[in-house]
Amino acid sequence: MPDMLVKLYELSELDPVLKAQAKKGVTIRRAITHEKALILEFVESEFSRGWRCECEVSFNTMPPRCFIAEKEGKVVGFAVYDSVWKGYFGPTGVGKDHRQGGIGTALLLATLHEMRREGYGYGIIGLTGSPEYYEKTVKATAIEGSKPGMFKGMIWDTGKK
Repeated sequence: MPDMLVKLYELSELDPVLKAQAKKGVTIRRAITHEKALILEFVESEFSRGWRCECEVSFNTMPPRCFIAEKEGKVVGFAVYDSVWKGYFGPTGVGKDHRQGGIGTALLLATLHEMRREGYGYGIIGLTGSPEYYEKTVKATAIEGSKPGMFKGMIWDTGKK
């Protein structure tokens, strides 16, 4: 589970991915402040209290550094950036009832494209558990010697769902 580096200037196009999700009734968009409580409840119930804390930090900026996947008026996925350290993507997750439909990829690309728009040249995906997915999807490369990297000495939230 090393950190991975993404060249934000080499990302694939975002529009086709967003349009494919829209055809399935899923909207990928930046979260807005009044949705904060609902999003945080989703993150904690589907993932962990620690991820909820990281997601909460993403609302400390305007606009929030949180993207959501929404279907039928409900949050079904989320992705944040700059919530632990500058330039870091994540955490991110899709609710267990909505996985395998491309929502995670859409959230990943929407978030990384926004980081690029804000001026980042590179993004870091911290301690990924799915390096093959990130290699394939955004051509991410492992950062040698990065485990545990910036996470060294962290008190881990073991309440992961």
